Amino acid sequence: MDYNVKKKHTVHWFRKGLRLHDNPSLREGLVDAKTFRCIFILDPWFAGALNVGINKWRFLLQCLSDLDASLKKLNSRLFVIKGQPAEALPKIFKMWGTTNFTFEEDPEPFGRVRDQNIKVMCREMGISVITHCTHTLYKLDKIININGGKAPMTYNLFHKLLECIEPPEEPVPTIDEDFLGGAVTPIEYDHNDIFGVPTLEELGFIEPNNLIRQNIWKGGETEALVRLQCHLERKEFIATYGKPQMTSHSLLASPTGLAPYLRFGCLSTRLFFSKLNNLYQKIRKTRPPLSLHGQLLWRDFFYCASHNNPNFDRILGNPICLQIPWDKNPLALSKWANGQTGYPLIDAIMIQLRHEGWIHSIARYVTACFLTWADLWLSWEEGMKVFDELLLDADWSVNAGSWMRYSCSSFFQDFTHSYNCPVKFGRKIDPNGDFIRRYIPALKNMPTQYTHEPWLAPESVQIAANCIIGIDYPLPIINHELASKINFERMKLAYQELSFGQPRLENGKMIILGSPRRSTPRMPCLAPQK
Repeated sequence: MDYNVKKKHTVHWFRKGLRLHDNPSLREGLVDAKTFRCIFILDPWFAGALNVGINKWRFLLQCLSDLDASLKKLNSRLFVIKGQPAEALPKIFKMWGTTNFTFEEDPEPFGRVRDQNIKVMCREMGISVITHCTHTLYKLDKIININGGKAPMTYNLFHKLLECIEPPEEPVPTIDEDFLGGAVTPIEYDHNDIFGVPTLEELGFIEPNNLIRQNIWKGGETEALVRLQCHLERKEFIATYGKPQMTSHSLLASPTGLAPYLRFGCLSTRLFFSKLNNLYQKIRKTRPPLSLHGQLLWRDFFYCASHNNPNFDRILGNPICLQIPWDKNPLALSKWANGQTGYPLIDAIMIQLRHEGWIHSIARYVTACFLTWADLWLSWEEGMKVFDELLLDADWSVNAGSWMRYSCSSFFQDFTHSYNCPVKFGRKIDPNGDFIRRYIPALKNMPTQYTHEPWLAPESVQIAANCIIGIDYPLPIINHELASKINFERMKLAYQELSFGQPRLENGKMIILGSPRRSTPRMPCLAPQK
């Protein structure tokens, strides 16, 4: 094709921001453009990873198909390209006569290095680059700069620093046909064969027959915006939002849940934040003490904490992580990951995660406590990897930060919380065993009094329930009462001997070295749940 080099030929690279609403990079790239193409690269860093489960792949492909459908309405298409960005981009730039390249900024260390290399390559090829920060609410460099060049390591400090900078920018309008002007997308007849969105089968996946609840989360911007509208219609819930009253129903996925859509950028955090602001102004004169804003700010907090820390997802070489000597036990790890610990609440949660790709924030805390300091004494790194594989809304920063918090390895978490007993906490939130029976069919006939401790059921009860413990459902992997007492002492010792500018335990309360002696406040839930 003969291109006029004086004209603007734009390529937009979709990564996390899989949407046409609030996409200032693409919007700016379209101004005065003659041609534009939107690409998604199946980067081996994601595509070739062994820790990307089928649910996450399905969700991503649905996002891409939805994006392709939206672009079709603009007489355009999505170009899915397989390969390393550093190798694939120069080829398509030359093939398409690209003069302008746009993408959303990546706030994480790996992505920032990759993007800087891409910018250098574009300069060498004479291609202009347009980027905007839209995956987080705030520009993280500004927060770090006003804190003396260091990322804030407590949420309270992070929140105070936000008062020193301007509020999040308002979202930009959705790109529509009128905005395109004369910009067009050249599309060849064999587009689907070369650049079409692949199927799970084409990527080598086989849909398992037993995952009957696997399509609860439908990927894509269209679904995200529908959920957002439904979410905002729950005005009473938003106006009175506070610490959730947990029930067995709370543990189930909500049809207005938004976390996976924020992670993949199908929903703009700025749009969500702005809509909440407008709603709060209408339904309340003052902002409530706890609000859904906080859920979004926690997300930015972890992005900020990881911004300049490439070792944020590991123990060694991570300056903010307490170097706790965790045990290694591959068999115990496998049983935990596959819902075979013998503790019904833990197993039901992990089975839900494997089937559906999502679990409630409290459920994440409970299972993480069990894996780390409360019972199995296994490294948070291993749990993080399992969540990274299975959890739709797990991304690098938030997932690693959450696991350091869950395991009391950083962010000053209390390891005396009631969540550490799967039996007591299970009876509290699921007294009738409804959640457990939903995900563990072997226990569906077990009497309620034994649902959370089936190993205590007499043999006659087990026979009547058609569930022999040790055969149809496993015996407990560990004695919780004994393990929790031992591990509590191990945690105290770890804090006393290994902490360096991090919290220590004194008289049963954690204090921070060099700070006033006060108990550490418990942190609110991280991700938006409903």
